[in-house]
Amino acid sequence: MFSFHYLNNVLHGEGINLESLLKEVGTPAYVYSARSIRDHFRELNHAFAPLENYRICYAVKANSNLTILRLLQEEGAWFDIVSAGELFKVLRAGGKAAQCTFAGVGKMSHEIEYALDEGIYSFNIESEEELELINDIAKRRGLKAPIALRVNPDVDTPTHHYISTGKNKNKFGIAFHRIEEIYAKVAALPHLAIRGIQTHIGSQILTATPFLEAIEKLAPLVMKIHQRYGLEFFSIGGGLGILYEGVLEKNAQSLEEQENSFLKAYAHALLRPLKALRLPIFFEPGRFLVGNAGVLLTQVLYRKETSEKNFLIVDAGMNDLIRPALYQGHHDIKPLKAKSREQEESLFEKVDVVGPVCESGDFFARDRLLPPLHAGDKLAILSVGAYGMVMGSNYNARPLPPEILLDGNTAKVIRRRQRWEDLIQGERTL
Repeated sequence: MFSFHYLNNVLHGEGINLESLLKEVGTPAYVYSARSIRDHFRELNHAFAPLENYRICYAVKANSNLTILRLLQEEGAWFDIVSAGELFKVLRAGGKAAQCTFAGVGKMSHEIEYALDEGIYSFNIESEEELELINDIAKRRGLKAPIALRVNPDVDTPTHHYISTGKNKNKFGIAFHRIEEIYAKVAALPHLAIRGIQTHIGSQILTATPFLEAIEKLAPLVMKIHQRYGLEFFSIGGGLGILYEGVLEKNAQSLEEQENSFLKAYAHALLRPLKALRLPIFFEPGRFLVGNAGVLLTQVLYRKETSEKNFLIVDAGMNDLIRPALYQGHHDIKPLKAKSREQEESLFEKVDVVGPVCESGDFFARDRLLPPLHAGDKLAILSVGAYGMVMGSNYNARPLPPEILLDGNTAKVIRRRQRWEDLIQGERTL
């Protein structure tokens, strides 16, 4: 499932020598493994096969490259979207609106209109005012809009507070105690059709316990709503985490065993209560499918030593990968050319790996032990397939890097590197 490894002391992705690849594409560059994405999808699919009636809806916000969407669509994925732009990309990638659930707390009128016109499978509703707006828009179009209420189960999750979504203090969902009342309101609105019920408690969760707690809390409510209105699905959202530390030190087999161990524990805990509901179950994974399938390749520009710190300044910046600055997210960093273990251990030094952006928050690692590195050395920042390029920006007028897909022994550019001319598209001088 993890497709990056050292071969003859050079980092490879699937069958491709990444150092050789960089001679063609340059740095910085995002590189993804198609095999890793397919493997993760198939493993999740296999884990929940006993349910028989279920859908894996890929969370497009994790990585919305058209080729990634097409790859997952060919595997049988549906899609979880949070904007009309994401729906547009799914359609361009060959997907169908009838296989998309539309989430998000701030859907705008033009987005709702577009989704309705395209035949969206369901809107996941997060407030009463949203219900009224969708009903009005559907009325003007002579349609019935399919909806599911997003329930906030008020469950604690062991994750970063920016990506916790299942507590009452979060902006997401409708309070548990109001769900019955609001479904009754939906039933009375003539241009809404009840399709399902949904929840999502947060992201990067590595234990089944909070998922189980949420499902056990919601199950009686789900059954009551189903008996009254006839639900077509119950979505338990996404949130499955990935391993960010030590992924390259483990061989592919042991990493797969560790991931499968968590996946089996997750499935084992949830299968019984989900089966008991006798409803189609939707899952909305993002990071789990693509997170460890990507690396960001970068080059050391300079070494810099101060009285307090040693810095490695690289050509990737926080505009290319913002997770360390935004979430204090950890990403392993590895040289493309590995030294012998004995040499590495004797020469390791503590450094900050930072980018060229004019912000002190522009860093990828602080006080990280790395082998001695110098200008021109190439590095791989691991586990960036989710919330990497998709959160990129042109801050400091920096062109975005390319995206490359590896598939066996082939490497294809699936987004070209931006040029300076791209930075001013749509702008004009008055």
